[in-house]
Amino acid sequence: MTRTTAESRNAYRHFRAIPTRWADNDVYGHVNNVVYYSYFDTVVNQYLVEQGALNIEKSTVIGLVVETQCQYFSPITFPDIVHAGLRVAKLGNSSVRYEIGLFRNEDSAASAQGHFVHVYVDRTSRRSIAVPPDMRAALEKILA
Repeated sequence: MTRTTAESRNAYRHFRAIPTRWADNDVYGHVNNVVYYSYFDTVVNQYLVEQGALNIEKSTVIGLVVETQCQYFSPITFPDIVHAGLRVAKLGNSSVRYEIGLFRNEDSAASAQGHFVHVYVDRTSRRSIAVPPDMRAALEKILA
């Protein structure tokens, strides 16, 4: 298996600073791997909310994660600041592949990078639905 190399910050179109918390560290002295996925979720959903494309409580269309993956390159620990880079790699009719790079403090190479795929569905029926025009416009801004 060929190991992927860490990407640089300029590979991403949008950034969100996320402070680590003491509780994020595990017994090994670094941020636990499960927390990285919460950073992924935070940067994606915060972007959509800021763009006016998602109302967490009232949007009729919601995204369900159907695939996720993360590669780790170097540790992040409390009290580091995570700079979560975001881009859209693929924008389909009802699905989106988000790619995220997590950068420790001012590091130029990602400490971790990965992706997740949202399939957008009707909130009530949970049947897939086309990405709404306002959301599509927001996603196109960060399309790689």
